[in-house]
Amino acid sequence: MEWFTNPEIWVAFLTLTALEIVLGIDNIIMISILVSRMPKHMQARTRIFGLALAMVTRILLLLSITWVMRLTADLFVVFGQGISGRDLILFFGGLFLLWKSSQEIYHGMEGEEEGGDEVSGKGGNFIYTIIQIAIIDIVFSLDSVITAVGMVSHVPVMVAAIVVAVLVMMVASGTISRFIDQHPSLKMLALSFLLVVGTVLIAEAFDVHVPKGYVYFAMAFSLAVEAVNIKMRTAIARKRREAQEES
Repeated sequence: MEWFTNPEIWVAFLTLTALEIVLGIDNIIMISILVSRMPKHMQARTRIFGLALAMVTRILLLLSITWVMRLTADLFVVFGQGISGRDLILFFGGLFLLWKSSQEIYHGMEGEEEGGDEVSGKGGNFIYTIIQIAIIDIVFSLDSVITAVGMVSHVPVMVAAIVVAVLVMMVASGTISRFIDQHPSLKMLALSFLLVVGTVLIAEAFDVHVPKGYVYFAMAFSLAVEAVNIKMRTAIARKRREAQEES
């Protein structure tokens, strides 16, 4: 009960919750893009299921923290560079992000219809999407859990922060998905950002540390510019409609 009256724990909880939400932005964007290629009536359910899977993955990694921290120990050495389990997960996870983002950009440029994924049938499509979401969840959850352990020493506080952060993402996921679907240029921007994230993950695997603040600042700046462009295009389209109605 003393946790409820300890201001340090509340500060740690709020800080970690905010950090988990920020670290989950790229996760939720990728999930939204993966789900967008499914039939409309299955998108909301798959999106919520994917985020719930992300929450379970983070909590399981957190509860097996001894094993997670052991992943930072070198397994072997290549050209004088120590390679750990974490490095392997980040490397192959980064490659997966690069492949999937490039594939989605190609589909967008070719003008392929949504819901036409490679796996036929509703059940296969759902399972195929969930497998991809599970891979993304593991990659993004690993650094998130390691960050949480570095900030807070109480496991219940970390679990509570993860649960609250994912619940917030669940609430916001529908709005984010609809917004991305309605603006193709924004979807292309999000995919480009995920290409950058994949590159950063591969760099991290080789101990080339890129401050994530730079990446998120670039993303925020690009989103701000795109928001201005969207507003400008909407205003131009409205004026054209008004001109056509008058004529």
